[in-house]
Amino acid sequence: MARAPQPLFETHDNFIEQDFSLHGSPLACVGAFLGECNAALEADRGYAAVRSFLRAFSDNAQTFNSYRSHTERLLLWALLVQGKPLNQLKRQDAQDYLNFCRNPPDDWMGPVTRSRFVSNPHALDAREAYIPNPKWHPFNSKSRKVIAAETPSTPEYHAANGTLNQVYTVCSRFYEFLVEDGFAQTNPFRLLKKGNRFSTEALGVTSSRALTPLQWDFVLDTVEAMANAEPERHERTLFIVATLFAMYLRVSDLSGRKNWKPTMGDFRLDDEGNWWYFAVGKGNKAAKIAVRDIYVERYLKRYRRFLGLPELPHPGETTPLITTLNGRAGLSDRQIRALLQTVFDKAVEKMRNEGRANHEMESLRCASAHWLRHTSATFDAPLRNPKDLQEDLRHSNLSTTQNTYYHSHDQERAHSVKRIGMRDRG
Repeated sequence: MARAPQPLFETHDNFIEQDFSLHGSPLACVGAFLGECNAALEADRGYAAVRSFLRAFSDNAQTFNSYRSHTERLLLWALLVQGKPLNQLKRQDAQDYLNFCRNPPDDWMGPVTRSRFVSNPHALDAREAYIPNPKWHPFNSKSRKVIAAETPSTPEYHAANGTLNQVYTVCSRFYEFLVEDGFAQTNPFRLLKKGNRFSTEALGVTSSRALTPLQWDFVLDTVEAMANAEPERHERTLFIVATLFAMYLRVSDLSGRKNWKPTMGDFRLDDEGNWWYFAVGKGNKAAKIAVRDIYVERYLKRYRRFLGLPELPHPGETTPLITTLNGRAGLSDRQIRALLQTVFDKAVEKMRNEGRANHEMESLRCASAHWLRHTSATFDAPLRNPKDLQEDLRHSNLSTTQNTYYHSHDQERAHSVKRIGMRDRG
């Protein structure tokens, strides 16, 4: 018998209060549901990907609720109906999902929206405090329009066009996020763009996913203080933050891939005294990324001194780029993200303790690892040739770089016009 869908994500208020440095759901019932899925479906990874996406847009409750509904349904459908991991969905799967949403089966649809979880009277600890509401369903008939059937007593429910537009747009944005984060190789919904009737208009409030200069200062100050206070634990954390930021890297550029594990020898000096970082990126494409001098002097040398190595890498050096605390080579994506989350949380705490206004720290609360790449590129765009930045970001098209990064922060834009008069330009 097919498994019934159940809610996987909490209300907005409960979601943003989670400890995002921990892997998996804080609810035991969600962990149990995912654990019962076939291992080949990689349910935990799919859940973590949706969770990361939702956190990136959790600064607005209305946007969060919309994105949660659509991505949660997609994950449930992939696990329970299509039987595929999220990052392996293809163009036809995307079309199948849109068809599914057009007329979902009865056991996926309820009459009205219900609470997602209810109290568990038999709870033994906080993780067991809630269980899925048996009356909850992923879809409800309020968002459907009735289509006349052959017999009036059996009306058919179909999704309204506006609803299907939202499904397409949110799912496409979700996969753009996954591709940029290195979790998926392609966006199966974007492949439907030509010739389909779905809108690509943006929904709700968008997020730049870049820290403000003030927030970045607090993040860097925080991680440097952590490294100074507990070098055995956090010199590595400082090195990770600095390395991701300095070269616009994705987490996978530090954790490695099946056919490539990063080493100190991937830093190479050319004949003109310029340092480069050689990586294997998305699609197993080799990349050569320029390295700024201040990173080499202040962070690479510092970390190598901590490890007891010569200050600069030598050609062909096989020392792992990062290791576990007990010296094992490499860290997983999840471990790196957990370290970064600890830094972001401590930076928010530092801002709060210094009396910073809520709006100054708000977006930092939903920052994730990928924000470091966006932040650095946003800061550097006014100072670099667009083509150079494109090469180091490894964008296939220059227009992607220009459209994404060649704009100002809202604060800078507001300040630039604030005192300009209507007549006197002197």
